[in-house]
Amino acid sequence: MTKTNVIPNKVFALEQKNKKNDKRTEHQKLPKPSGWRLLVMPFKLKEKSKGGVILTDKIVEESQWSTNVGLVMDMGDLCYKDQEKFPTGPWCKKKDWVLFGRYAGARIKIDGGELRLLNDDEIMAVIEDPEDVMSPLTQ
Repeated sequence: MTKTNVIPNKVFALEQKNKKNDKRTEHQKLPKPSGWRLLVMPFKLKEKSKGGVILTDKIVEESQWSTNVGLVMDMGDLCYKDQEKFPTGPWCKKKDWVLFGRYAGARIKIDGGELRLLNDDEIMAVIEDPEDVMSPLTQ
């Protein structure tokens, strides 16, 4: 005879109810980076290439997974504060498009894609338009 634990079911039901009543915006639900970390949202391709070819969901998702371009969503309170490491000041700011290493940072899955938590020294460049550095196969 096995015992069933009713408490986890009640906790799950309560969590589901709280999700429905959650009035926070999507931006407020994002994790707040701590210390010297940045929260970056990788660039997501449009569903149609410049040549008019409709890209599959798999191609769009894979491009986001393998992209090394993203939008800085938030910054930790210690980002770019180390004067020895960053004598000329910050390398980027919120709402900048940045270039980073393909395997840099921690990946966080969210609805509709992923986010990355990067260290402040993992930013390689600031760019104007993310489509300028994307693969020519998807343009």
